[in-house]
Amino acid sequence: MPPAAIGVVRVSGPGAGAALTALAGRLPEPRHASLAALKDADGTPLDNALILWFPGPATATGDDLAELHLHGGRAVVAAVETALAAMPGLRAAVAGEFTRRAFDNGRIDLAEAEGLADLLAAETESQRVQALGMASGHVSRAVAEWQDRLLGLMAGAEAELNFADEDDVEVGDAVARRLISGMGELAGELGEWLARPAAEVIAEGLSVVIAGPPNAGKSTLINALAQRELAIVSPVAGTTRDVIETVLALDGIAMRFSDTAGIRSESADAIEAIGIDRAKAAVEGADILLWLGPPNEAPDHPRPILIAAKADRWRGDVAAEARAAHCDLVLSAATGEGMDSLHKYIVEMARTLLPREGDAALRQRQRAALAEAKQWLEVEAGSREAVDLILLAERLRLAATALDRITGRAGVEEMLDALFGRFCIGK
Repeated sequence: MPPAAIGVVRVSGPGAGAALTALAGRLPEPRHASLAALKDADGTPLDNALILWFPGPATATGDDLAELHLHGGRAVVAAVETALAAMPGLRAAVAGEFTRRAFDNGRIDLAEAEGLADLLAAETESQRVQALGMASGHVSRAVAEWQDRLLGLMAGAEAELNFADEDDVEVGDAVARRLISGMGELAGELGEWLARPAAEVIAEGLSVVIAGPPNAGKSTLINALAQRELAIVSPVAGTTRDVIETVLALDGIAMRFSDTAGIRSESADAIEAIGIDRAKAAVEGADILLWLGPPNEAPDHPRPILIAAKADRWRGDVAAEARAAHCDLVLSAATGEGMDSLHKYIVEMARTLLPREGDAALRQRQRAALAEAKQWLEVEAGSREAVDLILLAERLRLAATALDRITGRAGVEEMLDALFGRFCIGK
């Protein structure tokens, strides 16, 4: 939004060329920037700007496209917008309309549009890398390859069903066996993609929960991680009554750190009991658990980091030293001892939960469509369907329809407005 060094005004549609000619007096050479003096309908000067002309359909939107690179002051941009609005057939774009036109005109598919939305919202390096892969067509290319294989299988089934009397057509059980084999291989590949971490983990951040008994140093630790006084620190047991959450980025990975109420068997009052229940629920939903209590009392969790906290207070205590020997880390958030090691430990564990470099993660909507396609491709050996070509052909058709929903070829109208509404006006 103005003011800025440069303000870019984009016009897309069949009237783009006429609009550019009306303002600049000419159309420049396609795809070459040209300096022009812009004037309104009365000949009043508006700005000296760079103009670009992109004839369709080989444009970002698929339509004729004009761009005006203006001086970025509010008055300049407003004057040019007013002049454009006065031209017949032109109107202001709504949020995401340029990207919506690109989708409608086949310049991008739905998966790429979702990746672009995530790229605009990316705040960490891992979010940027994942969104860029989606926007550049990583998932779309995989879906296209799966669709090609499905078409090959479907062609084989149709050939048997419609031309079985021809000499060069494969017939009988051989066709069914080939179909079952191909469907099984494809279902296995889809299963590998479904086993990858979900895109929401990257977009929303991994959940890292700090838990332990009262006065274990949980609030001091989250304050040290956030580098600000996020939680109240007090020697009084039960000070933290609710889950306190903050979003942090460690080595470019978005994470949601949560400080929780001290977990103990008997609570001082009903309010603390509610806090303990919420703490237990947070632990169950955590991607990574930082446990600051005795190791033998740690909750059952797939990814715990056992921490001997408050090291500055118990150094020299034989019993405490013995307990610390069974922990993953020795830590003092007050002095900073062990904080670098904790940082490294969390990041290393987090990377095991994220897609490997070059892998794409799927959104929940995409995962649901992929899971449905996989289900249609799985045929039980020895079942009636395994020898019925009509049923196998129908399963292949339903699998292809499910894959179509990933790229937006079918059944997605109800969510398009919500998606493109996330974009800014300029997109």
